[in-house]
Amino acid sequence: MWDYSEKVMDHYRNPRNVGKIDNPDAVGEAGSLACGDSLKLYLKIENGIVTDAKFQTFGCGSAVASSSILTEMIIGKPIEEVKKITNKDIADQLGGLPPEKMHCSVMGHEALEDALKNYFDEEITIPLDEKVVCQCFNVTENQILEAIETNNLKTIEDVTNYTKAGGTCGRCKSAIKAILDSYWEKKDADKPKLTQTQKILKINSVIENQISPELQKDGGDIELIDIEDNKVYVKLRGRCSGCKNSHMTLKVFVEQTLRETVSSQIDVIEVQQ
Repeated sequence: MWDYSEKVMDHYRNPRNVGKIDNPDAVGEAGSLACGDSLKLYLKIENGIVTDAKFQTFGCGSAVASSSILTEMIIGKPIEEVKKITNKDIADQLGGLPPEKMHCSVMGHEALEDALKNYFDEEITIPLDEKVVCQCFNVTENQILEAIETNNLKTIEDVTNYTKAGGTCGRCKSAIKAILDSYWEKKDADKPKLTQTQKILKINSVIENQISPELQKDGGDIELIDIEDNKVYVKLRGRCSGCKNSHMTLKVFVEQTLRETVSSQIDVIEVQQ
C-alpha cells in the first residue's frame, strides 16, 4: 500500500475544477485509455492570464489529484509563468507522490504543454526523426531525456515510474538503460573529479550547510553516519524520523541534492533506528 500525503487524499476525494469549458481557448490531452490513464485539460485565457481551467480524467487517485492541483496552480497565473511549471512542481504541490505514481504528475505536465502548444498554434506532432523508445506507451527518447533531467532519474525503474516506458513488455529496457548511461556519463564528464577525501568533505559540507537547515525548518534533522565510496549512510532525526514520507525526503531531497552537488553516483541509505 502506498503512502499518500493529506493533500493528495484531499484533492482525490474533493477534486477541484472538474468538467469542461465551453469554447475554451486551449485544450490539451495526455495519456490514453489504452495506457490506463488519460487527461483532457481545458483553459480559458484572457490578456495573457489563465482565467479558468477544468479537467476530465480517467485514472487512479494520483491522476485525479495531480490534475486537480494543476488547475489550482495555473488559474490566475500569466501564461509566461505557467509555461515554467514542471511535473516536479505538481508533485511538490501535492506534498510528494509515491515513486510508482510520479507518471501522474508527468501526465498533468504533458497535458499542460499540449494545451499551450495548441494555444500558440505550434506543431505538436512527433517529428519523423524523433525515436519512439517504448512502443507500448508511445514514449519518445526526448520525453525520457526530459524526465531524466527534470527529476534526476537514475534507474530504469525510475524512468518507468515517471514515464511508464518499459512498464509492459519490457523490450525497451535495454534502450532506456543506454539513454540513462549516456546522459549521466556526459553529466559526470562536466564535473571536476574528486578524490575520496574531497568527496567526503564535500558531502559533509552539503549535509551541514544545505540539507540539515532545510529539514530543521520542519522540526527534523539528519545525521551523517558513514560513507563508503558512493554510498552515504544517514539517520533521520526529529520529526523526519517518524514521518511516513521519510523515504521521499531521502530520495527526492537528500539524495538529489547530493547528486547535483557532489556526484551523480551518490546513493543515500537510511540507517534504521
